[in-house]
Amino acid sequence: MSSEIAIKVHNLSKRYQIYDQPRDRLKQFILPRVRRMVGAASAQYFREFWALRDVSFEVKRGETVGIIGRNGSGKSTLLQMICGTLNPTYGTLETRGRIAALLELGSGFNPEFTGRENVFLNAAVLGLTQREIEACFDDIVAFADIGHFLDQPVKTYSSGMVVRLAFAVQAMIDPDIFVVDEALAVGDEKFQRKCFARLEELKSRGTSILFVSHSAASVIELCERSLLLDSGSRLMYGAAPQAVRAYQKLLYAPKDEYERLVRELRGVDGHSAATDGTAGEETADTAGVAGGIVKEPESTFDPGLVPETTTVYPEQGAEIQSIAFRDQDGRVVNVLQPGETYYLEMQGIFKRDFAGVFFGCHIRNIQGAEVTGQRYPEEGRYMSDARAGAQFKVRFAFSMNLIQGAYFAGGGVWSAEEPACAHRIVDAMMFRVTPTEKKKSFGYVDLAAGEPALDLRLRDQHGSRDVVQ
Repeated sequence: MSSEIAIKVHNLSKRYQIYDQPRDRLKQFILPRVRRMVGAASAQYFREFWALRDVSFEVKRGETVGIIGRNGSGKSTLLQMICGTLNPTYGTLETRGRIAALLELGSGFNPEFTGRENVFLNAAVLGLTQREIEACFDDIVAFADIGHFLDQPVKTYSSGMVVRLAFAVQAMIDPDIFVVDEALAVGDEKFQRKCFARLEELKSRGTSILFVSHSAASVIELCERSLLLDSGSRLMYGAAPQAVRAYQKLLYAPKDEYERLVRELRGVDGHSAATDGTAGEETADTAGVAGGIVKEPESTFDPGLVPETTTVYPEQGAEIQSIAFRDQDGRVVNVLQPGETYYLEMQGIFKRDFAGVFFGCHIRNIQGAEVTGQRYPEEGRYMSDARAGAQFKVRFAFSMNLIQGAYFAGGGVWSAEEPACAHRIVDAMMFRVTPTEKKKSFGYVDLAAGEPALDLRLRDQHGSRDVVQ
C-alpha cells in the first residue's frame, strides 16, 4: 500500500446468518455435515443478511472522509471492521498507523472503574506505554473538563460526561487514523465546538479522519470527500457537497423516485471507480455528472419533503388552512434557489370576531432553532377588521439568502386579547435551499454583498513607496 494511503478497502463485505428459530442454529451445525456424509444435497437453515457488500474506497493521509447514509445502510458495520472489532466475510482491508475510535457511547469503559482508571485502561489498549499515558494525561483531563468526577466511577456519569472523557482519550493521543461515529451528538454545543476544533487540529497534523454524521453542514464543512452507503452498498464516493446532496435527495424521495435515483447513482459511481474495483480518484467531471443527477435545478417541487415534526395548535377563533412557499409566478415550490424572491403564503378563516390580530411566520433549521421570521402588521400594531367568516390570505416576501440545506416553515395568528394564540402551525412545511455554484458564506444566512475587497500594500525593493495590488 502506498505511503500516502492510510486506509484501503477492497470489496469489503459482511454477512450475518439469521435464524428464525433457535433450533435452526443447531440444525445448521449438524445436518449439513450429515447430508454430505450420506451424499445428499446440501441445505441451509438460515437467511442471509448482508450488512455490507462489495464496498471499496481509499482514504489518504490527512484526509477527512464523511460516511453518510440512512439508518441501516452499513455505516457502523464498516467502521467496526476498520477498527478491527468485526471480521469481514470477505474482502480486504489495509490500514496504516494507530487507530483511535469513538464508535459507541462509553464503549471500552468499565463502569465500575473511575474516570482516571479508565483513561489509563483505554490508552493502554490503544498501545500507549505508561510513560506516554502520563505525558498526555493532563491534556486529556483538561479537554474532558469533568472536574471532580474524574475520580468517581463511570457508572455515575451522565451521557455527556461519558462522551467528553471518551473523546478526550481518543483524540488527545495523536492517532494516525481517527474514527468518529454519531457519539458527538450527545455533547452540548460548547463541547461539540471544542471537538470539531480538535478534529481540525488532528487533520492539520496528518491524521486521517472517518466521520459519521447525519448533519449535512458538518460533513460539508469538515470533509473533503464522502462515502454514500445504501443497504450495505456503495452508491457514491466523491466530493462532500455532491455526496451530501445525493443523500438528501434520497432521504426525502418517494419510493419509486428513490429506486430510480439509486439506479442512476450506481451507474455513475460504477464508471468512476478504478478498474480493479477499488475506489479511484473522483475527477471533477465525474463529480459534476453525479451532482447533475441529484441537483435537478429545473425541479422546484419535491414531493418527498414532508416534515415529521408538524405541530398544530388548538383553534381558538381562527383556522389556518394552508401554508406554502410560492415563486414569483405563483407556483407552489419547496426547492428554492439562493438569491431569488419567494412568498410564504398563509391562508385561512376567522371563526369569531377579534378586536385586533397580527400574523407571523417562522423558519427553523433542522435543530429546531428559529433562523428568521416575520410579523404583519409590524410590532405594536394590529389588524382590526377580523370578523367571523372572513377569509384571510397573507404573503410574507423573502429574499432567499439562506445557506444550502433543509429548513421548516410555519405560521400563526395572534390576538390582542385572550386567548392570545388564535391558531398556529409549527413546521407546517419543509423546504430545501439548493447550493450556489461558488460558496462564499457559511452558517445559515448569506449576508455577503458583492465580492470581498482586498487592499494589499507592499514596499518596493527600495522601500521608498507603496505598491498597491
